[in-house]
Amino acid sequence: MNVGIICYASMGGSGIVAIELGKALADRGHQVHVISADQPFRLGTFHPGLVFHQVNTPSYPLFREPQYVIGLANTVVQVAREQGLDIIHAHYAVPHATAAVLARQVLDATHETRAPRVVTTLHGTDITVVGADPSYSEIVAFSIDQSDGVTAVSESLRAATCRDLAIHHPIDVIPNFLDCTAYRRLASTDLRRRYASDETRIVMHLSNFRPVKRIDSVVEVFARIAAKVPAVLLLAGDGPEVPTARRRARQLGVADQVRLLGAQENVLPLLSIADLFLLPSEQESFGLAALEAMACDVPVVASNAGGLPEVIEDGVSGFLHPVGDVEAMSASGIALLTDAALHRRVGEAAVRVVRERFCAERIVPMYEAHYRRVLAS
Repeated sequence: MNVGIICYASMGGSGIVAIELGKALADRGHQVHVISADQPFRLGTFHPGLVFHQVNTPSYPLFREPQYVIGLANTVVQVAREQGLDIIHAHYAVPHATAAVLARQVLDATHETRAPRVVTTLHGTDITVVGADPSYSEIVAFSIDQSDGVTAVSESLRAATCRDLAIHHPIDVIPNFLDCTAYRRLASTDLRRRYASDETRIVMHLSNFRPVKRIDSVVEVFARIAAKVPAVLLLAGDGPEVPTARRRARQLGVADQVRLLGAQENVLPLLSIADLFLLPSEQESFGLAALEAMACDVPVVASNAGGLPEVIEDGVSGFLHPVGDVEAMSASGIALLTDAALHRRVGEAAVRVVRERFCAERIVPMYEAHYRRVLAS
């Protein structure tokens, strides 16, 4: 198949999943065209079968803001026409599904080529935050319902979409995935020594540092852990809540134990030196960062929110607590870092869950089957 993938270029989970799907599809013999405003995070170097197309959004004095939806739709039309796309796969409902539906309508109207089918994948905040805003909700719902195929990354997100937006289109659940040949704990002794002594535990958080990630809770949980266990906190990622992390670390007296590492394209070495991963988010439609940690044998303490219970079994492959319950999260973290048998048992269970349920060779064929159903309809 010839597939166009629209995604955000930033380090959020939707863009990462879109690029990893594109690479996996290309490896399986499909032709993939990635369409985005900038080169997406983790696109990396040349990948056979995968081509990047940049969206240009010229600014004119008449326009008070860039007309990105129009530029994106126009680029999709051009790529579809020149490359003969079978599928336009929009990751994130707005504006990507909106632009994809518009592009399909343009191609339908010209009758010069068979218009590609539109598949939309819902990732979370496009529904729970953007879609819930009255300023966008009508267009979000319309764009989803006008898609030829719709998927969501968790049962929780599917239910929220149907409940909050009254979507009529059937939604298939296809979870996020990892390349399990690559995602495994690496030997990283030298890197570990850069951040911690043999007696010091390494706690980690990875995200795009948006308010929904509750960065203040990350630091508060760590401070309680550090009061009981020698530890450092590695914060990987970038976003608007970085100043919150700095300020809260100073207030709690742990600034010297917190390392802000910025955005990191390759997180495997960092996850491979971590002893504990914290994800106390307000909402997670799936929890890709948790899945990456689990694949690297790192126990996760997270919020019992959104799709996280579909990834983590509480008390078995990680620990889940109510949003904002810093005390309970800290207690679970301390238990994991002071009980070697518990740590080993939870880490092994986490790896097993990833390898049994969330590897690319299991999930990517689900997308291929979805594409085939849409093309046959």
